Amino acid sequence: MRLRIFGWARTLRGGKRLHTQLGLPRGLATAPTRSPSSGITYGVAGVAIGAAAATLGFYSLNRAERSSTQPTLKYADKATMLKAAKEIQAALGEDSVNTDGDDLETHGFSEASTSNVDTRPVAIITPSSTEDVSLIAKICTKYEIPMIPFGAGSSVEGHFSAPYSGFSIDFSRMDKILQINDEDMDVVVQPGVNWVNLNNTLKPSGFPTALIGGMVATNCSGTNAMRYGTMKDYVVNLTVVLADGSVIKTRRRPRKTSAGYNLNGLFTGSEGTLGIITEVTLKLAIIPTHFGVATTAFPSVEAATKAATSMIRRGVSLAALELMDDVQMRVVNQTGGTGGKKWPERPTLFIKFSGSARAVEDSIKAAKQISTEHAGSSFSAALDEPTMEALWSARKQALWAMLAVRPEGTQIWSTDVAVPLSSLAEIVQRSKADASKLGLFSSVLGHVGDGNFHQSVMYNPDLPEQVEGVQKCVDTMVSRALEMEGTVSGEHGIGLGKKHCLAKELGEQTIGVMRTLKRSLDPHWLLNPGKIVDP
Repeated sequence: MRLRIFGWARTLRGGKRLHTQLGLPRGLATAPTRSPSSGITYGVAGVAIGAAAATLGFYSLNRAERSSTQPTLKYADKATMLKAAKEIQAALGEDSVNTDGDDLETHGFSEASTSNVDTRPVAIITPSSTEDVSLIAKICTKYEIPMIPFGAGSSVEGHFSAPYSGFSIDFSRMDKILQINDEDMDVVVQPGVNWVNLNNTLKPSGFPTALIGGMVATNCSGTNAMRYGTMKDYVVNLTVVLADGSVIKTRRRPRKTSAGYNLNGLFTGSEGTLGIITEVTLKLAIIPTHFGVATTAFPSVEAATKAATSMIRRGVSLAALELMDDVQMRVVNQTGGTGGKKWPERPTLFIKFSGSARAVEDSIKAAKQISTEHAGSSFSAALDEPTMEALWSARKQALWAMLAVRPEGTQIWSTDVAVPLSSLAEIVQRSKADASKLGLFSSVLGHVGDGNFHQSVMYNPDLPEQVEGVQKCVDTMVSRALEMEGTVSGEHGIGLGKKHCLAKELGEQTIGVMRTLKRSLDPHWLLNPGKIVDP
């Protein structure tokens, strides 16, 4: 029997400079402890703590103006922050503090983010343990210095920006797999573990992506979330450092408990605003014995989404169900195609199946029949690894294809929403129409299996009318999602970029409850201030 945590988010680092300077996380520094083996092989696919993971990070607009109305908060001045940094350095070692200007830039600004600000951190602090983080928090509380967790730098909503300056807490050294419990089917990791390194330790797989901590912090998801759920579904427990430096564990290690409040749910998705996650225990999932992949094209987005909904309602066993619109398929062809083929330039569903050999074969037959009922064509299916990889390649290359055709001087604004499945076809169609009216190049890519989709629009940031137009387009899409009882973010999180939308979705009283929770755990508003809610 083979086990893994199935991957959620495929993310970017924050632009070329960030990628060059940070690189991939270093190899696993120490071997994890392993409970007595039962002959089970494990694998994982996708995790990071400290930074925010995002499913599709596109190059987007600097929306510093979005943060200009934040309430005034009083924090230490730069001289005091530098004094505190020296105090931390004396305790943790010379290389624990970094004030290099280029590194500060990459820890406070990302070309992949839709919500950058003008300020930068004063210093980058690099802890190696929970005890280090606790000490950092105690010193920051003493001097009233903001703490901004940083992992892979893959946020598109400004999660690691520093609107009030402060310290960027970089988790790149906390990259150890601490324990693998074969018989219990779980694993204990530090926040800086790259999910691919984790997967490779358990079972080879995957593509480079985010770190565990940010994936917990934003409750991320991705192509496999339809079957396997989002990050919150795999968290067994968390070790969290609170603003004052105290350390808590959210619960013990059994798969189920009715003991007390659900603190896992409180900190998962909190974007580093309630506590700093320093260890995570994650469930492992059984890897199915067989897989299959299929693609099928449709005359319209409406037909594709209706076919997708029908597959779900009729109980087809699906592992992933993705949509790329006609524009996205054309872009893939313009960049040379994938898998040795040119694709139909029509809205296309990309489908994954998993289970027993018979179940996969039956599911493929059912998916083909439903596709035909909805005017689908060019149905292709594969059961062997090379052919499956070739069929899925266009989905994997979607982001890179968009970046390849981006004209010089333009940027791509990308955002996501999620709606009930019954509303998906309408909101995708209307969002595409809105972008088309602007005369700007745009495409849609969606996790249609759970009603979540991303729209990206190319624009020239030096032309105010285009900036205003794309902003209006995005705001309209968000408002429309709320009208349909949807959410302003299916997986990117709130950060700075969508903070102004949150009250519209949840209501002022609910925001008040969140504010009370924040104030109780972080009375001086030191943990990632400016994100999710303001005082």
